[in-house]
Amino acid sequence: MAEPPNLEDLPQATVAPRKRARISIIWIIPILAALVAIGIAVQRYLSEGPTITIVFSAAEGIEAGKTFVKYKDVIIGRVTKVELTKGFSKVEVTVKVNKYAAPLMVDDAKFWVVRPSISLSGISGLNTLLSGNYIGFEPGVADASQDTYVGLDEAPPVITLQRGRQFSLTAGDLGSLEVGSPIYYRRLVFFAWFNAGVRAVDIRDPFHPREVASYVPATTPQTDRRCVKCTPSRWLP
Repeated sequence: MAEPPNLEDLPQATVAPRKRARISIIWIIPILAALVAIGIAVQRYLSEGPTITIVFSAAEGIEAGKTFVKYKDVIIGRVTKVELTKGFSKVEVTVKVNKYAAPLMVDDAKFWVVRPSISLSGISGLNTLLSGNYIGFEPGVADASQDTYVGLDEAPPVITLQRGRQFSLTAGDLGSLEVGSPIYYRRLVFFAWFNAGVRAVDIRDPFHPREVASYVPATTPQTDRRCVKCTPSRWLP
């Protein structure tokens, strides 16, 4: 009869510790790049302002990615797309507005294309010869916001928020009058100076115009910064 096996001679089982999964070093760089990309996308989303649409009769000098919207010579938006409307009669301009300027996009805000022009009131827009045309902006006074606007063909002759008064004249014939025509009194032409004063110029000799008087009102928080140090309210002979 065979002898029973000696259990002490049998091999003993050992428990091997479970190996932890390790991330290969080659995955660290892609993961970091993905996290950075996500952070940039979130930051961009949080800092972006609204997108608005402006319809113009023509898009002279307006280019996507290059044309800006400016208010008081400060950039408040950039053109992102320029395309024709469905009826092919006008141009639809899409603008991405800076977030801080979003409260200005109200129902009665105005937009127009600033370009070089020559009129009886003088030459304007010369800075666009180097920088290119841009979209001018005038804020409104309404409370309701808006995202679709109809652009003006020309800049408004009077900015609503500027100081001063407006008068309406009725005549049977305009003659040679046009937007921007100067005002004369006894052959003296009156014109605004930085929108913060009035100058009277004697033009009886058109080749040697002579300033004969000026009026600069008292400064207020709305006064143009270029006129803050001007002479206070009085006529200067």
